[in-house]
Order: sequence, then C-alpha cells, then structure tokens
Amino acid sequence: MINAQMRSATEFLNRLSISSGVSGHEVSIASLVMERFKSLTDEVQCDAFGNVYTLKRGNSKPNKRIMIAAHMDEIGLIVTKIDPHGFLRFTSIGGVDQRTLLSQEVLIHGRRTIPGIIGSLPPHLLESLDSDQAVKMEDMTIDVGLSPTKLNEVIQVGDIITLRRETYPLLNNVIAGKAFDDRAGVVVMLVCLEELSRLHHGHDVIAVATTQEEVGIRGGITSAYTLNPDLAVAIDVTHASTPDTKGQVTIDLGKGPAVALGPNIHPAIYRQLSETARGHRLPIQIEPIPGHSGTDAWVIQVSQAGIPTGLISIPLRYMHTSVETLDMQDVVNSGKLLAHFIASLPDDLEGLLCY
Repeated sequence: MINAQMRSATEFLNRLSISSGVSGHEVSIASLVMERFKSLTDEVQCDAFGNVYTLKRGNSKPNKRIMIAAHMDEIGLIVTKIDPHGFLRFTSIGGVDQRTLLSQEVLIHGRRTIPGIIGSLPPHLLESLDSDQAVKMEDMTIDVGLSPTKLNEVIQVGDIITLRRETYPLLNNVIAGKAFDDRAGVVVMLVCLEELSRLHHGHDVIAVATTQEEVGIRGGITSAYTLNPDLAVAIDVTHASTPDTKGQVTIDLGKGPAVALGPNIHPAIYRQLSETARGHRLPIQIEPIPGHSGTDAWVIQVSQAGIPTGLISIPLRYMHTSVETLDMQDVVNSGKLLAHFIASLPDDLEGLLCY
C-alpha cells in the first residue's frame, strides 16, 4: 500500500513533469515550486535569473547556511523556420535524444499554445539504404494542422516547443514520464523539507530550484555565488542499468539513491552521508565520479572561494527521453537521507569539513 508521503511526492512529480519549462523558460515551474514550498518554509523568493530560493531556519544561533539544489528546467525544442507549406522546422535546446523524436506529440508555445506532431517521410517512400537509419532532426517537421497563413498568426521563429507526455505508472512504485531529470530532484527537496519539519536541525537550509542546467549549469553558478553557503548538496539523476548498458552502468533502480565520491565531492560530506544512511537504515549505492559530475555540484564547488559540496543522484532509466523511468521509493529515500544528513550536522561545521 502506498503511504501518504509516497502519494504526495508522486502527485507533485506528476504536476511538475507534465508542465512545460524548457531551459530559460521555467516561469511556470517556478510558480508551482513556490506555491508548494511556501507552506513548509519561512521565506520563498525568486531571483532575476529565475532561480527559486526557499529558506527553512535552523534552531541554533549562530548557525551556518546549508544549500540544497536541484534544477527545474527541461530539455526541449525551438522553432527555426516556418515552411511555406505550413510545417515547422526546429532544433534542440539541451541534449535531446533525436532518435526518440519521430512521432512524438508536442506543444508549441506561441501566441497561444497549440498541439503538434513530429513527422517525416514515411518508410515506404525512402530509398532502401535509408529505411533502416534513424531519421535526423533536420529531416523532421512539426505538423499542427493549420494553413501557412493561420500558422503565421500564432507561431513565429524562436517559439519554444515541449514534448507532450503524461506520466505513466508501471508496477512497484516505478513511473515513467518526461523531465524527471531533474524535477524528481525538486521532489527530493520537498520530501527533505517535510522531514526537517519533524527533526531538529541547527543550521539554516536554503533549497534552490535552479534554472538553465541543461544548457550550461547556469542557475547553479548564479545561485551559489549569491548564497555563498557553508556547505551544499546537489540533487540530480544518474543513469540506471538496463540490458543494453552492458555493464557500463552499475547503479540499479530501486536500490536507493547514489551517493557520489570523487574530486567534485568533499570527502567529509560523502562520509557523513554514508554514515547517516547506515544509521537510519536507508539504502544507498556508491557512485565513483573521477571528474566532471555534469551537475550543479560541479559549479557550486568552485563558486567564490570554494564550497564543500556533495551529490545525491536518483537512478533513472532512458535519460533525456520522454519516458524517463524511476522508482519513487528512491526519490523518497533520497529526501529522507538528505534531511537526516542535515539534522546530523554539528554546530562546528569547520571541524567536520577540515581535511
């Protein structure tokens, strides 16, 4: 039976997932985050770059500032040309897997939002040598069913396009959908804040839903510079194994969040996260990252004079497609781990973080 916390987390992820918020256009997602977080925290605000900050004050005085961060933007598309016959040409914003685009339903956010489908030349009309090749993005078009004249009244070059996809429940708390990277991380912060409402934590916690991660980790840069926290933990997704990964991926769905270690990660934060997991019987997986983590943790770590940084990742299958798949138990366990980690931090952070 699904408990209330799991149900609440799943419902929030569903709301975030089906909403549109391509990198640089996250305003609708920001509104959802601010609305949901304001009842759990002391202050909520948005900056000029679109990042959302929510503060939960600690119980000790004086105290330090703990930053937790997850990005809320998604990959998407942008109109590059309106064909004289009434079809739209497009390119990607962020790392869209173009192999999965053909036959997708989309929403074009023009003067009003209108639906469309991505099509291309059918296989019957292709040369035999081309029929078994993946269609390239430049050979696809979007059909919205309007005449060229009508189309130009509502759509223009530069309009944003998002994939249209409802979340789809599988078995055993597993669900599929779009933009779980990294709106599942935003849900982890929600679970963390809910848990902290029942725990004693000495330090102030600032949860940040960052923008434009998919096009250069930009919101992580600006928010970390703004806050200059004493300690930070980023939350993102990581690849989960499937038969086709052939041993390249060692993280599994449903076995707990992945806790990173490597040069991007402060060793004391890794140790404290691992000890917290053991102490509270929370399952975790260890993820060695030898260099660039590709997450907000990368830029937070080197902000200003340097910030001790950790990384918790949610196992995710089929990343950067419209059927990203995860286990909601991993999401909830990530939030619990983060909350208990924060509650376990001593007043003397300097002593903990000293090499």
